[in-house]
Amino acid sequence: MRNFMRLQPQCYSAARPRLVTGPCCRRFTPFFARSNEFSLFYTGKPYTEPIPAGHFARREGVHLIDSGATPRRAKAPKQSGLALLRSLLVPRPAPAREPSLDTAAKNWLGRRPSPDRLNLALQGGGAHGAFTWGVLDSLLEDPRIQFEGLSGSSAGAMNAVVFADGWMRGQREGARQALADFWGEVGKQMPWGMMTQGQGDAISLSPASKMLANWAGYFSPAQLNPLELNPLRDLLNRQVDFERLRAGSPFKLFIGTTQVNTGKLRVFREHELTAEVLLASACLPKIHHSVEIDGQPYWDGGYSANPAVFPLFYDCDSRDVLLVLLSPLERDGTPRSVEEIEARIVELAFNATFMREMRMFAHATEFSSPTFLTMGRLERRLQKMRFHMVDSAELVSLQRTETKLLAHGPFLELLRDQGRERAGTWLSTHYEGIGRRSTVDVKKWFS
Repeated sequence: MRNFMRLQPQCYSAARPRLVTGPCCRRFTPFFARSNEFSLFYTGKPYTEPIPAGHFARREGVHLIDSGATPRRAKAPKQSGLALLRSLLVPRPAPAREPSLDTAAKNWLGRRPSPDRLNLALQGGGAHGAFTWGVLDSLLEDPRIQFEGLSGSSAGAMNAVVFADGWMRGQREGARQALADFWGEVGKQMPWGMMTQGQGDAISLSPASKMLANWAGYFSPAQLNPLELNPLRDLLNRQVDFERLRAGSPFKLFIGTTQVNTGKLRVFREHELTAEVLLASACLPKIHHSVEIDGQPYWDGGYSANPAVFPLFYDCDSRDVLLVLLSPLERDGTPRSVEEIEARIVELAFNATFMREMRMFAHATEFSSPTFLTMGRLERRLQKMRFHMVDSAELVSLQRTETKLLAHGPFLELLRDQGRERAGTWLSTHYEGIGRRSTVDVKKWFS
């Protein structure tokens, strides 16, 4: 401890303490700022004097204590008599008046980030993706909402890319029109003869269509479609300018696909986008041929992430994530028939990775330390994450799995209207939570 306190002579003048001794030196802590009394030795004579708390500092790991002496100021350059006279005669400008503490506090407390940025996690689900179309259409109508990143698989990936491409063409109205054009073309794919009208707005596949779908399950895509015809490829190439999107997407895009040979998730970014990437993200192996990219076969991204949430956590600045879910988080009743059991197995398989990922977020946030001293970068980001959700719970039109194949215009428009209604309700109820808090209980629903 004798050498713990040293003085740097070039920095201080007047009476300089060469050595600090006494009881306080045994534990050199911020206690100095509290006790404020030290035993100092000047030229060998003990001297006790209270020292202001501000007169100790750290320099290059060495603690310095000044007993009240002020640092030596550099000598001002000599001025000529005329310059000195001018400096005395010319009035100096008054210092700028700083705002009062009350005014500064009010400005800080009343400040709100505007417009508010959201990251969107868009779930896939075939024709049910028209519900997400309605959600996006409602969000685009609200000028308060801005967007940073969009993550999606299958139909969610289609919505994300069409959304970004339309925004490049005409901002909000361009995105709304692009989504309407895309789903309008999708709705022309299925003739009315393959559907049947139920009670109210309920529409389902006709008995002949169901039988055809079951029969097709016994054959591979190579047998049913040897020429690999896919009308969705032509639609995407007509509507989306992939080259322009790769060069300068207005948003961060994360398109999920599943590598067939390894089962690993591959997330394609905006600078990698092609029509083949979107077809891979929506490739159901019982209907379509696997899509090869860079010599590797890919299937639907829903098998490994539906959708992937972690890219929005790691690669986006905004801490608000809106989950747009097409599969209900909870279903009433237990499947009994073979058809119901098969449908539920498929649904569980597509949602398992998403549920596990959200469970990880819930547990990791709870496990992370809330104290500042033990918080690292990961813990701080977890604590700042805010989740929101628009789901399709209690919508009869989305309860039946078979309607995911129902690419019929009136049915898609029905889902769009329901999506718009759900998003509008969420905005009117939870908009104030954006940027402040989560509006969904992640622990309740996912852990």
